[in-house]
Amino acid sequence: MGMQQMDGSAGDADYGRIGVGYSAYRQPDPRIAAIIHRAIGEARTLVNIGAGAGSYESAAWEITPVEPSRSMRAQRPAHLAPAVDAAAEHLPFADDAFDAAMTVFSVHQWSDLKAGLREMRRVARGPVVVLTCDPDLVRDFWLYAYAPLVLDTEARRYPPLADIEEALGGRTTVERVPIPADCTDGFNEAYFARPELLLDPGARQACSAWSFVEPAVQEQYIGGLRRDLQTGAWDEHHGPLRRQPHLNGSLVLVRAVP
Repeated sequence: MGMQQMDGSAGDADYGRIGVGYSAYRQPDPRIAAIIHRAIGEARTLVNIGAGAGSYESAAWEITPVEPSRSMRAQRPAHLAPAVDAAAEHLPFADDAFDAAMTVFSVHQWSDLKAGLREMRRVARGPVVVLTCDPDLVRDFWLYAYAPLVLDTEARRYPPLADIEEALGGRTTVERVPIPADCTDGFNEAYFARPELLLDPGARQACSAWSFVEPAVQEQYIGGLRRDLQTGAWDEHHGPLRRQPHLNGSLVLVRAVP
């Protein structure tokens, strides 16, 4: 954990390898964006840690993105601010430099969670907002029956919510974030009602937990899912999900104010 990757990725996943094409599958979902927006509130200046290709960066804010991965920085669209090459644990900003700080699907990549969160708290005068997954809920998803090592990896990598709250201090709230059935941000649970989409290798590559599982094991997992989709066994067990408008899965928003 925490070893710098070839492209500068600060976490345990090598985005030089898996980040290619990432933004094609990980488009910010407007309904999730609205929940983040509400949590940020009236802030004008915002630092976005682990900013990646710029998901959830609203034009309503004056944003300073921070991203250690060279390949992810390169995928940022031209209309967005270029990202500062730095890691969460060592932010090159003064105390209280921003109105707010946010990080989206990033804390599980950090080599030192508490140091990174303390840095976010240090540089933000107002709310610190963390979109992440609750590791206690990750294995409740149907995919666990097909790809146990993938979700075991996710559950192991996502930090316990109590650790996030403790490191941020102040007044913290944790909100479950509903995942829409047609969610455009392709993390694993985004496909809860569209299991066929996980047969696409690009979709799996855009969820970093898959990269920790040997290709041969991945093939075995996907073979099982493909077979159950063809025979109707998946629909027998999970068919009602196809008509469910959203899933209350493991996605959560942690918000802390001083």
